[in-house]
Amino acid sequence: MDTGESGNADCFDDLTFWWLFFGMFYQQLKKRQRAIRYNSILTADDRVTDFLHGYWERIFKKTHMTRDCFVRLSSIMEQTSRLTPSRAVSVEEQLMIFLFVVGHGASNHNVQETWQHSGSTISKYFGIVLEAIFNMSSEYIRAPDINNVHHIIRYNNRFYPYFQGCVGAIDGTHVLACVGGKYYLVDSGYANKGCFLAPYRGTNYHLRDRRRLGGDRKKEQFNYQHASLRNAIERTFGIWKKRFPILRSMHQFPLDKHAMILVACAVLHNFIRMDPASVAQDC
Repeated sequence: MDTGESGNADCFDDLTFWWLFFGMFYQQLKKRQRAIRYNSILTADDRVTDFLHGYWERIFKKTHMTRDCFVRLSSIMEQTSRLTPSRAVSVEEQLMIFLFVVGHGASNHNVQETWQHSGSTISKYFGIVLEAIFNMSSEYIRAPDINNVHHIIRYNNRFYPYFQGCVGAIDGTHVLACVGGKYYLVDSGYANKGCFLAPYRGTNYHLRDRRRLGGDRKKEQFNYQHASLRNAIERTFGIWKKRFPILRSMHQFPLDKHAMILVACAVLHNFIRMDPASVAQDC
C-alpha cells in the first residue's frame, strides 16, 4: 500500500511539473509573438505627435477634424475628467483610436496594427471613449426649437410660408410625439394625418415630371416643393453617414452598443460643425 501511494504521489508531482512547464512556455511564446507583432519603431506617443504636428491632412483623414478641432475636443475631455490618461495610453491616443474606428469603420485587427496595442486594449479604450462622448449628448444634441421657423424654410420663398410649421423630416420608424400646429415631412409610405405631412399620392414628384403635360399642376407643385425641402433636411443625414462609415455596419459590436454609437456619432457631428475649418475640408 505504501509503495502504491508513493507511486501515485510521484505521478501527480510529474503531471504538476509538466502543466507548470507548458504553462510557462505558453506565456513566454505569447510574449514573444506579441513582441514580434507590435514591433513598430514608432511608439504610441510618436504616432500621436506625428498626427498632431505633421502634415495637416494626415490628422484630418484619420479623425475628420482639423488639428485645432481635435485639440479642443481632447482638452474638453481631459479638463472635465471625462477621459483620463493611463500609464500606457494618453487621452489623445484614446480619442484617436475611437475616431479611427467610427470614422473609417475599422476592425479591431486593423486598429491593433495602426496603434500597436492588443485587441483587448483597443476594445477597452473604445468602450471608455464611447461612454464619455455618449454622456455629452445633453450638451451637443438639442431638440429643434418648435417656436421658430428653421432658416432653410424661413429664407427660401419656395418653402415659406407654405411649410412654416415643419420641424423636420422622417424616414424610418419613430416614436410619435405630436405638438399642435407642427408636423414632420414624410414620404408617401406614411399616412397623411396628425403630425405627418405626406405628398399627394399618384402625383408626379420631380421637376422633369412636372414638365409633362396633364395632371394637377397645384398638386405637382406641392409635391415638388415637398420633396425639395425633405431632401434638404435629409442631406444632413447623408453627410453624417459619410463622415462616420461605422453607421453603415455595426455588426461587430453587441446590440447594446448600437444606440450609444449612434448618439456618440451625433455628438461628434455637431461638435465638428462648430469648427468651420473642419466643415470646409469635409465638403
